[in-house]
Amino acid sequence: MPTLKKTAAQMVQESRDRIEEIETADLIAMLDDPDVVIVDIRDVRERQRTGFIPGSFHAPRGMIEFWVDPGSPYHKDVFAQEGKKYVFHCASGWRSAITVATLQDMGFDAAHLKDGFGSWEKSGGPVEKIATKD
Repeated sequence: MPTLKKTAAQMVQESRDRIEEIETADLIAMLDDPDVVIVDIRDVRERQRTGFIPGSFHAPRGMIEFWVDPGSPYHKDVFAQEGKKYVFHCASGWRSAITVATLQDMGFDAAHLKDGFGSWEKSGGPVEKIATKD
């Protein structure tokens, strides 16, 4: 096995050291704020299995940079809203920390849910389930 120059855990910590982290209780309090856009970067199967934060926008991690970039053919208008606070989340806060650091490197201002969706559920944050076909 090759020796890595940097571990995933180191990348997460370096990201956390330079981004805005939002505590779960604070994001729960912001849920109805029309100026906050919550972005769920988890895999679609995670959302199907565990549900999602009501009103959140789903943007798979693999497409974030392309969806945010207005010069990309994959750009999504949700990321072009002036005056919005974007808060990204994943399951535990690792993927979203790295994602937000990357977006900040691109010049896109964002924050992330520090402890992820797992903490959201444990703290009693509302969860919407995806309807399944019977």
